[in-house]
Amino acid sequence: MSSVIPIVALDVPTMQDALRLVDTLGESCRFYKVGSELFTAAGPDAVRAIRASGCEVFLDLKLHDIPNTVRGAARSAATLGARLLTVHAVGGVAMVRAAVEGAGETCGVLAVTVLTSLDAPAFAASAGRDPKTLEVGAEVLRLAGIAREAQAHGVVCSGHEAAAVRAKFGDTLQLLVPGIRLAQGDAHDQARIVTPRVAASLGARYIVLGRAVTGASAPAAIMREVHASLAVQSRK
Repeated sequence: MSSVIPIVALDVPTMQDALRLVDTLGESCRFYKVGSELFTAAGPDAVRAIRASGCEVFLDLKLHDIPNTVRGAARSAATLGARLLTVHAVGGVAMVRAAVEGAGETCGVLAVTVLTSLDAPAFAASAGRDPKTLEVGAEVLRLAGIAREAQAHGVVCSGHEAAAVRAKFGDTLQLLVPGIRLAQGDAHDQARIVTPRVAASLGARYIVLGRAVTGASAPAAIMREVHASLAVQSRK
């Protein structure tokens, strides 16, 4: 089994807040997610500052536009030094492929399948589908197929669908599992969550931790627990 890479989400309003977290976590975390909140507030400088600290960046912008625009955005993300970038799989094969082309070999493109904040009824409502017949798992596999055809690095899916994606696509798609919560932790606004250890057992390559770490009184200690949990799983 490949080692699982934990990523901490810098879902904070300012660059100062982000760098404070990076400094607090120190060597316990070397990979960070920059999402819409921080990128909107600080722009490309957020990526540059985190890279300058010696850490890797997952740029979670969930791009969804015409292929040419997405290609250019992906090229810019790679130029900034982002190692991972998200696009929406529902943008279609041509759009995801354009992102892959723009990102080149230094930035892996991950196609988002179904957001972990959505359960089956909520997803059915957003898609205009009958909740009695819609299956989230089937939709995730369908969208993962788009990512595979476009030769994306991987997909974003919840731990609930990770095993099925791994079974169908094997190592051709790397899995990033968000919505990670610690045992006995608060689910917050996520609907389909798993623990780090469970995500690893299901084949995740990357896991994203947010408030479970950043909202803790001792974030670095929590990260050390996460690493220990993952180490136990990798020995199995």
